[in-house]
Amino acid sequence: MNKRRYTVLSLLLVAVMALAVVSVPSGAEAQGFEPMSYSAESCDYGGEFLSIEALDEYTVKFTLCYPDPAFPSKAAFSAFAIHSAEYLEATGGGGDLVDNPIGTGPYMMESWTRGDNLTLKRYEDYWGTPALTDTVVFRWNSEGAARLTELQAGTVDGIDNPSPDDYEKIRDDENLILYDRPGTNVFYIGFNNWYEPVDDVQVRQALAMAIDRQRIVDNFYPAGSIVATQFMPPVIFGYTPEVSWYDFDPEAARALLAEAGYPDGFEITLNYRDVFRSYLPEPGRVAEDIQAQLAENLNVTVNIEVMESGAFIDASDAGELAMYLLGWGADYPDATNFLDYHFGLGASDQFGDTFESITTPLRAAAQIADPAERLTLYVEANQAIKDNVPMIPVAHGASATAFKATVEGAHASPLGNEMFMVMQVPGQDTLVWMQNAEPIGLYCADETDGESLRGCEQINESLLAFEVGGTAVQPSLAESYEANEDGTEWTFNLREGVTFHDGSSLDANDVVLSFVVQWDASHPLHVGRNGSFAYFPGLFGAFLNAE
Repeated sequence: MNKRRYTVLSLLLVAVMALAVVSVPSGAEAQGFEPMSYSAESCDYGGEFLSIEALDEYTVKFTLCYPDPAFPSKAAFSAFAIHSAEYLEATGGGGDLVDNPIGTGPYMMESWTRGDNLTLKRYEDYWGTPALTDTVVFRWNSEGAARLTELQAGTVDGIDNPSPDDYEKIRDDENLILYDRPGTNVFYIGFNNWYEPVDDVQVRQALAMAIDRQRIVDNFYPAGSIVATQFMPPVIFGYTPEVSWYDFDPEAARALLAEAGYPDGFEITLNYRDVFRSYLPEPGRVAEDIQAQLAENLNVTVNIEVMESGAFIDASDAGELAMYLLGWGADYPDATNFLDYHFGLGASDQFGDTFESITTPLRAAAQIADPAERLTLYVEANQAIKDNVPMIPVAHGASATAFKATVEGAHASPLGNEMFMVMQVPGQDTLVWMQNAEPIGLYCADETDGESLRGCEQINESLLAFEVGGTAVQPSLAESYEANEDGTEWTFNLREGVTFHDGSSLDANDVVLSFVVQWDASHPLHVGRNGSFAYFPGLFGAFLNAE
């Protein structure tokens, strides 16, 4: 991604980190609060943010370069959780921030034994309704059958993503309850156009015609799953039925591949991670089916390579994989979460170079409040995605959670952000949850992995929140907010009396710095686990000061 460098007009940090000086409103110093503000020189750098300001101890104002109708949903997303400014500075923006987070949430970190478990304890000074259960233990196993065995044995109280073949077994067991999760996701086969032969659009189109997506859904997905006709799930705003994917047509695919110069096929590596996901319940078997289909239909030799989960995500984001299996689940219910993050100007390098025919309508649609006008632009964007084939959308997978029948408050969230604070088993002070994989890191500004995000969501909180088990936005650390008429100024009024798990108090400077260290790529605290911070440019257009 090519971005230009611009200077920062203002920043107020502690003296050892000060990069610029800003004015302090009259009386603020006397009250012991020195408000931070941070501004771009102009909007020419290509991103959404112009400035972030602490107006007073409990008021934060975001000034945008253009309107953003999805801004409240983004402000509720866990990647933009609020961290203590002091802890951000003390950790240098990484290290313990990743492994030992300090948040404001209903649970606080007790211990993380890598490879075994993550243990959370109820935060007794939580500002809201206290968590019902004293201790929550996260465990993980990549095998759906193994997760169910533990649930049946009672060694865990709930599991994520039981295997599709086990749904009826769970429904027939009076000791268990299955909670269905709608298909707010997409599984896709990704291509990076930096690598031959998938740098050729005809090759990508031929691959798209040569894979029987219905066969994959029929053989490897649970009931309720559907074949993807585009990247957008039908239940998320931005889906446009006017655009439908290529039909399965091996003969046309072979002709197109020959026209592209590969009449005898080619050889390519297909990467994936062996993690059971809502969008991909059987990754190994699906990879082998794709391998078989491409060999039979195009004489393409696919070499399958399994990678460790964190290394796989990092490599795909860095544009190091030519062909791979990946997917996406809704973080919030809007097209910007799916389309802008993956195909917009601020997207990661997973598909290689972006396509102007896609980025132009996406950028316009993200700035319009009227849904009908936006959908017209999404028709254009979805058609351009089909034409350019940066990936093949395969399925929108139905999934579920399963719990012991004795777990009160158990649920499955359409956003995959199940909240354990509302769950309890009478007579138990510990709830054990088993998911598909271990969190990669717990500073979720720099994570995109669902298992990591779920852990973060118990510990950290954002300005707003999604209702438990739903998608409606509601107050959280901000008890109210308002926007100006054109949607370019958003002011959040923070809840007073909120404390972090170390006892320090939440104020507006925590909000400013939490966003700034993501926004400014040159900031000394822009560190994280690997420094990609993929969500920020994906959802807010661009980093400031990016090389």
